[in-house]
Amino acid sequence: MPITTLMHISDLHFGPPFLSRVSEAALRIAYRLNPDAMVISGDFTQRATEEQFQQARAYIDQLPPVPKVVVPGNHDVPLYRVAERIFNPHRLYCKYIQKELNSICDLNGVRIVALNSTSPHRAISNGRIDHETLVFCEKAFQGVGDDIFKVVVTHHHLIPAPDYVHDQTMPKSRRAINRFVDLGVELVLGGHLHRAYIGNTLDIYPGENRERGVIIAQSGTTTSRRGRGREKLKNSFNLIKIGDGMFRITHYMYFDRLEEFAPVSRHTFPRPGREFVEGMLNLSDFPEEELSDVT
Repeated sequence: MPITTLMHISDLHFGPPFLSRVSEAALRIAYRLNPDAMVISGDFTQRATEEQFQQARAYIDQLPPVPKVVVPGNHDVPLYRVAERIFNPHRLYCKYIQKELNSICDLNGVRIVALNSTSPHRAISNGRIDHETLVFCEKAFQGVGDDIFKVVVTHHHLIPAPDYVHDQTMPKSRRAINRFVDLGVELVLGGHLHRAYIGNTLDIYPGENRERGVIIAQSGTTTSRRGRGREKLKNSFNLIKIGDGMFRITHYMYFDRLEEFAPVSRHTFPRPGREFVEGMLNLSDFPEEELSDVT
């Protein structure tokens, strides 16, 4: 199968925390990287106002003309407009970003299932993937062959980042992880933490099937000043390249001196049933992204 490329950005936070110069750099590199799809994992706005959603929509329309995979974040539902949060929490998100809260995107050999993890009534900050959303996910992957690369996108994190910032894990996250493993999901993309983490669910939770977990790729905040932990006041995104035998995630960060994003680390994983045996997987299948001098 040809290489499929996803550019994964998150936590834009249009409103007071939004950084215009960084957003412009993200646009520039998006066109240079030429992804097959853009993934935006929630928190388009800071306070879910109509003006902020309008600004987010205008920005999305400037991104490369490829499929956009989107999910709402907790900041995309009203926090202080209580009546709206109770009775119609996703009104503006559905008006300006996407009508569907859960969606499916098919690319060359890849199926991406985007799941709404916001929980405006029960867990507004840390979210929840409820039973109905898991049923949607099960139906979305039903009958999809093992040759298809299966991706899930949520806003909230399934496992905490392994750092000194202690995050509360999404309620019922273990239920979701176990279901994703059963469904053959290979990669989960998320945001919310405002710093990147690339690893495996087995790093934190052994799960019911200890033979394999799910690779997790969290994006930091791509365009706001709300970075946390090691990415405090920093901005980042991830680039995912998916091939037949393996996939690779490259983590990009914004550097003020360059006024550009540049890659800072790469993580390569074999697909299920494959191993890193010399000569078995061809690393040349993944042409290198341009490297910049960031010293």
